[in-house]
Amino acid sequence: MCGVVGIVGKSTVVQSIYDALLLLQHRGQDAAGIVTGNKSGKFCQRKSLGLVRDVFQQRHMERLTGNMGVGHLRYPTAGCSSVDEAQPFYVNSPFGIALGHNGNLVNANELKANLFEEDLRHLNTTSDSEILLNVLAHEMQRSCRPRLTSDDLFYAVRGVHQRVKGGYSVIAMITGRGVLAFRDPNGIRPLCFGVRETAAGEKEYMIASESVALHGCGFELVRDVNPGEAIYITVDGELHSQQCTNQKIEHTTCIFEYVYFARPDSMIDGISVHRARMRMGEKLAGKIQREWADHDIDVVIPIPDTSRTCALEIANTLGVNYREGLIKNRYIGRTFIMPGQKERRRSVRRKLNPIDLEFRGKNVLLVDDSIVRGTTSQQIVEMVRECGAKKVYMASAAPPVRYPNVYGIDMPAPDEFVAHQRTVPEICTAIGADRLIYQELEDLIEAVRYEPAKVNEFDCSCFDAKYIADHKVTDAYLKELEIARSDAEKEKQASEVVDVNAV
Repeated sequence: MCGVVGIVGKSTVVQSIYDALLLLQHRGQDAAGIVTGNKSGKFCQRKSLGLVRDVFQQRHMERLTGNMGVGHLRYPTAGCSSVDEAQPFYVNSPFGIALGHNGNLVNANELKANLFEEDLRHLNTTSDSEILLNVLAHEMQRSCRPRLTSDDLFYAVRGVHQRVKGGYSVIAMITGRGVLAFRDPNGIRPLCFGVRETAAGEKEYMIASESVALHGCGFELVRDVNPGEAIYITVDGELHSQQCTNQKIEHTTCIFEYVYFARPDSMIDGISVHRARMRMGEKLAGKIQREWADHDIDVVIPIPDTSRTCALEIANTLGVNYREGLIKNRYIGRTFIMPGQKERRRSVRRKLNPIDLEFRGKNVLLVDDSIVRGTTSQQIVEMVRECGAKKVYMASAAPPVRYPNVYGIDMPAPDEFVAHQRTVPEICTAIGADRLIYQELEDLIEAVRYEPAKVNEFDCSCFDAKYIADHKVTDAYLKELEIARSDAEKEKQASEVVDVNAV
């Protein structure tokens, strides 16, 4: 899961890109990058490891000139945490193209072989984003004339859709020409665009992973980019769009966006993330009332931050107290997206500090958005017991995570999931809780789908192992993914990275 943003403005856009990346920081904290350009073809780049505020200093911002650009936040699902993996990536043939990508390609190995053997293109990293960039560049070389019309670009995107399988939202800057963006034919990964007017009444456009980036930078949300659609904004601010796939559109947004990744103040495919999480709480409270009518819960406490909305609705529906009992250190990132199990373990107690008063002598229902590895849950339950809680119950706004997500979320080996081959009572024992309540998948889908929206269904593969049929997600592929995403492989690759500046 990554964050992408692209802007075409009438003056220097780097500050708006920077502000948008800050608003999307929750989508990736491993690396950040910005590439800017203008009509003359000048190209400026800054990318490095770290958070946005650390990567970009005043001297970098001053050098990133130009009225259009692309920004990216990296959340690694495979490979190492090296600056070489930071995006946007760049190629100079057939045009200068800088590309940022959110998602994962399930046929990356096949594409890599074809690029080398047939397209005669060389790759410098293990990133599937660089593969996607080179596929796009090759399709542009085949279809685009030097004059480069929007129809040429849309034809090239058609070629990308035919070759590439997986979940992807892409924003690419074509040096001196404009910004191109497109979304996979199933709409798995989110992408939207908006517009704002300058003081002179001219239009500027932004494309981003989430609508919160648009609103925070003064843009008005126009709509989501449709599955299979491409948007092209010329350097002069002309907007073109076209549906670029002939296959049947089955809009299947990743449901985990609503559960965990997206900010609550975002709209994704016409659905309010905040209201979806409210409904998750109502549904989960309904399950508690059905199956545990004589519950002895004294207080509902969320595990910050994503679960707050859900927990508040559970407390309201059940008629019990809601309290903030776990204080989050704002200077520690999201533990779910931290690379490496060792780092995740160390970060839990540094990240959360309990308020003893809210736990001592009480039966506590802790609410989390999901339970994946169980690392955080087990340590929080232990902390709460140390604070004197009589009983510690746990509720998850999502069903048990039992299968890998192959479309860009770091859910690696099934045996790393606490729910792998365990019943709910066994999971409860593993995390040390007195009782465990999971959301039903049907209730989760209904909670997200309550608003009139254009989403046909949702990608729920990490809960039900139902992968999109034409993506050929075989057992062999899942095994390869398990190895590539394992902490051991990431640590191995990190140890092989040579810092040439230190030599």
